[in-house]
Amino acid sequence: MVAPEPDIDLRHHGDTEVAPGLVDFAVNVRAGTPPRWLAERIAAALGDLAAYPDPGPARAAVAARHRRDPDQVLLTAGAAEAFVLLARVLRPRRAVVVHPQFTEPEAALRAAGHPVERVVLPPDFVLDPAAVPADADLVMVGNPTNPTSVLHPAATLAALARPGRVLVVDEAFADCVPGEPESLSSRADLPGLVVVRSLTKTWGLAGLRAGYLLAAPGLVRALADAQPLWSVSTPALVATRECSTPRAVAEADAWARGLSRERAAFAAALSGLGLRVTPNAAASFLLVRVPGAQRLRTELRARGIAVRRGDTFPGLGADWLRTAVRDFETNSQMTRTLAELL
Repeated sequence: MVAPEPDIDLRHHGDTEVAPGLVDFAVNVRAGTPPRWLAERIAAALGDLAAYPDPGPARAAVAARHRRDPDQVLLTAGAAEAFVLLARVLRPRRAVVVHPQFTEPEAALRAAGHPVERVVLPPDFVLDPAAVPADADLVMVGNPTNPTSVLHPAATLAALARPGRVLVVDEAFADCVPGEPESLSSRADLPGLVVVRSLTKTWGLAGLRAGYLLAAPGLVRALADAQPLWSVSTPALVATRECSTPRAVAEADAWARGLSRERAAFAAALSGLGLRVTPNAAASFLLVRVPGAQRLRTELRARGIAVRRGDTFPGLGADWLRTAVRDFETNSQMTRTLAELL
């Protein structure tokens, strides 16, 4: 359904919940990253800081990874810059954001002066293309979606693409899914498709700001014209290039397979405590519903654990929490603490 727009803090993110001394279940960045080999390559790039950044090699690497032409790739300072550029360049008559999802796309649209309608999916957050107004000329949706961890089928998302519409799919967590079977990143045939990707989550590069989008060449040129010169730094370009190699993609896929096992075990443990875990999770986090979630979040914090509140996501409320999936020992610590509190 198309929902009204209650006053929600769209700029609240998981890093707000974290503080020194807390075990971090609030932020979805993979722990223990970046890996040493990647950190070494980024560090080596510091010797080239006197020269202006050259995006060519990184763009070519991204294009090769996704079987695209380089003119269909725009490198950005993280996914957040991609959303800002889209909001500044596009002139939608009817912009629709599918919620619950990452709030920055809507925040960027509103900051650029665009009215936004929300299509709010009810639990278990299954997307029905018919819920999106047929005359919407800009549609934004995540896959897998933050904070629900739900992975929408590629065919469902493809059904939203049509001439005269820009369809923006946020795939910041796509590499959490082994093999990325539902990714649209290689679908240059779909009209109006924009895929936004990030290196933040899997590779632990939130502070570096590295991401990109994939779109038709004309839109890429228009967005590039609106982008500040040399927006992506040389170290970020090196990281983008290195994370797009076959070796890096294989490493990420191996991590995703391990994540799937840890996530399933963690979800089962939380369900065993009586928490309602959103089913079919596919990303590096779980969305949990529990009465008194705000009180529970405060009590967890007093025990040294930070989780992400759910009430700043449109479509959720005070009885929702999002928790990252960590390694077995850390997840077990969370489970034991919850058992005591519950």
